[in-house]
Parts: sequence; structure tokens; C-alpha cells
Amino acid sequence: TGVALSHDAFDAAMMLGTCDKIVPGLFIGAAAFGHLPVIFQPAGPMPSGIPNMEKAAVRQRFAEGKATRAELLDVESASYHAPGTCTFYGTANTNQMAMELMGLHVPGTAFVNPGTPLRAALIEAAATRAARITALGDDYRPFYEMATPRAFVNAIVGLMATGGSTNHTLHLVAMARAAGIRLSWDDFAAISDVVPLLARVYPNGLADVNQFEAAGGMAYVIGELIDAGLVHADTLTVAGEGGLERYRERPRLEDGVLSWVRGPKRSEDASILRPAGEPFAAEGGLKLLEGNLGRAVMKISAVKADRHLIEAPALVFHDQNEMVEAFKRGELERDFVAVVRFQGPKANGMPELHKLTPALGVLQDRGFRIALLTDGRMSGASGKVPAAIHLTPEAEDGGPIAKIREGDLIRIDAVAGRLEALVEEAVWAAREPVRADLNHYHTGLGRELFAPFRAAVGRADEGAAVVGRLAPVLTEGA
Repeated sequence: TGVALSHDAFDAAMMLGTCDKIVPGLFIGAAAFGHLPVIFQPAGPMPSGIPNMEKAAVRQRFAEGKATRAELLDVESASYHAPGTCTFYGTANTNQMAMELMGLHVPGTAFVNPGTPLRAALIEAAATRAARITALGDDYRPFYEMATPRAFVNAIVGLMATGGSTNHTLHLVAMARAAGIRLSWDDFAAISDVVPLLARVYPNGLADVNQFEAAGGMAYVIGELIDAGLVHADTLTVAGEGGLERYRERPRLEDGVLSWVRGPKRSEDASILRPAGEPFAAEGGLKLLEGNLGRAVMKISAVKADRHLIEAPALVFHDQNEMVEAFKRGELERDFVAVVRFQGPKANGMPELHKLTPALGVLQDRGFRIALLTDGRMSGASGKVPAAIHLTPEAEDGGPIAKIREGDLIRIDAVAGRLEALVEEAVWAAREPVRADLNHYHTGLGRELFAPFRAAVGRADEGAAVVGRLAPVLTEGA
């Protein structure tokens, strides 16, 4: 994005992207060209396929050796069967929620299926709007007037109200830094404490995003948040006059003409969407954990209340494949905290540890009290297993996670917001962090090219950012 815009030949920019790290990358690139109007345009979610719970059940059966590879491929193919985003509420769809609440979409754009007449009309409307808000006209709306601290607060409120992706505790922080704004995990925690959970979408419910849209979607959520005084309704948006109020409207297409109408005043399905006065939970879906192991985040919206506190001995791994192999050998049939370290941004670029999800789900279903502690990431659709993730400082930085030994008692407490190794203080202070040989992460398949980024990257709680570390941060305190 930055290279393309650096040609300095454009009056506005359309950002075409939907999934995971693409939208944050587009945003970070655009932030270096804040004088340009920018409109984000997603693809939308694919139509619903096999229900997400059924897909997850087959994955768990495969992890146990009870389902064949052919069964797994059949259910995966039926789940991901068409153009568009996956239909669970992971990082891709959380991106679209955030762009909607930041006013960077044409209203109602987030969850319209691709390949439909309405989607085509919205794409055309976005392109037309981008041309109308350039410096050449009388309604100039540069990106720097949209990407403000108040807009980021709106995005975080939306994240908490909908139980969105854990990855956004990285993405939004990095995006803000690129725009000269310092967000911290403390901001996320403070907002989570006062924002109710309004949505139940898989993995913190049975519905997919198409059912969420049918129940009222973003128009209903934004309307509830405005009426409850939980968002800044007067932010500048790409849509024109009216601020965020325009985003409680839904698009419709009649006889080829696109228009917007007021969104629903009531949820069409109370098992998916609820009003702010009768939420699923009084607080948002993410918790900040702190203690002698550092700082981590935990998604609690899909975790049962009796799993919000786990205290168990540590089993230590330096690769997710090590834990998967231990599971296959039957060595994990007990209560434990899986400590998967050297997975942070400096170590190996912080990959998602998605291979762990089926095995951990199986073990929890068997009645064991288990949790995950890692300086890496889980999927943005982190589910029912308690997981303290993005732990910082990371092991490669000599963080306390590198001092954990097999059998240490670990306490992960989302109720009190604590994360601790229950080791005698003098013993803990005397321990040296272990080191690990990470060469296998750094060579082959072009990984050598990323060595400068691993050397320059910041901490997870600073967005694991490179951009923004190399330039002054202009605004503190969102």
C-alpha cells in the first residue's frame, strides 16, 4: 500500500481487502498518506455452509483419530465453499466491524454477501463517494480527519460489544501508532469494563455472521451503542453529514436504485443480538491479565464462567507441533497449563497457534482443567478453552515466561485479572531465563527476508509494530 501510494499520482484511494492482516496493513500504509481520502471496501462473507459447531466437532474428532482425512476435507470444503470471508466471527469479520465503526465504509457495507446485486451497488457507491471527497471538490475528507483517537475508541467499543477477535489487541494498537496515536492494553481493559456484550456469534455463540446480519447486524449494534452513549456519534466519516448516525442505516436496492433506510429498532433474534439494556454480559469479551509473568490478554466471551480461573502445573513446549505430538501420544490426560513459548514477534513473527485448538478442546471436553499460556497468538476466533495470549515481554526478549519450569504451578485468573507463576519469590528471582535455538524458524521459504523486521519489531502490547516505532508518536491517551 505504501509503495503504491508513494507514486503521488492519486486524488483518493480505495482499500480493497477483508481478511486478517490485510486490512490493518492497508490502514497502516494509508496512514503515511493522511492527506488522501480513503474508503475501505470488503468482499463480504460467503453464504452459510456447514454450521461452525459441526465443523469444529469434526476437527476435534480428527485430532482424536476418530475421523478420517476424507471426512475432514469434506467438512472443510463444505464450510469454505464460496468467495467471501469465513462465516465465523474471527479476525476478518472483526476487521469489517471496526471499519464500519470508524466510519471508513460506505454505511452497511460490512456483511453483504459477495456476488449479489447489492454488493455490486455498494462497490460502485464507494468508488463514487471516494471521487467526491477529494481535494478537487467541496467536501474534502482526508484520512487524517477520520483516523482519530475518538474513531479508535469507537472501534474498541465495537470489539468489546461484539466479542471480536483477540488479534485486534495487536492490530488496532499498531494501526493507531501508524496514525500517531498511542493506544494501550489499559485502554482496552478500561473500555471492556463498561461496554456490555450485545452479540453471540460463533465461537461465542451458535450463529454465524450471516445470521448476525439477519438479526440486525451492525446497524442495530451501532444504534444501540449510540443510544447508550457508548460511542462518539459525532466523528467525521466518509459517508457525509450525520456522523456515525448514518451507520445505523441499512442499504437496500430497489429497481436498481441504492438507498439507505433506518435499521431495526429491535433485534430480530434475541439469541444472537440483544439491546444494551439487556446484554448477554455486563462487560466486554476481553480481559487484561497482569502479574509476575508479564501482561497478556484473554478472550472470555466464549469461555464458561467456571473456566475463568485455572490453576494447574505447567507443561512447557517450544513449538505447537511438540504439544500436538504429546497429545497424540496420550501424555496430556491431566490438568495442566500448556506453556508454549518462543512464539512472539521477535522469535518467529508470532504465528497463530491454530493447531492447538482441536487438541485443547478435546482435553477440556474430557473434564480436565486446562489452559494455554503463550507469547504467541491463537486464532482470532479463540474459543472455549481459556487462553492467556500475546504475553509480553516475550521469551526471546528474556521475558518471565522463559523462567517457567515443568511442573511450576501457574494461575490464570480472568476474574481478578491476574497471571502468575506460583513459585517461591526467592527461587523465582534467582532463576535465569532459558534460551532456545530458533534457526528453524528463520531459514527457508524466504524467512530470511524478514530478519530486519524481527530485529526491529516492538512488543505485543505495542502492537508488535515496526511502523510507528520509527517515527514520533504524536498523540497520547485515546
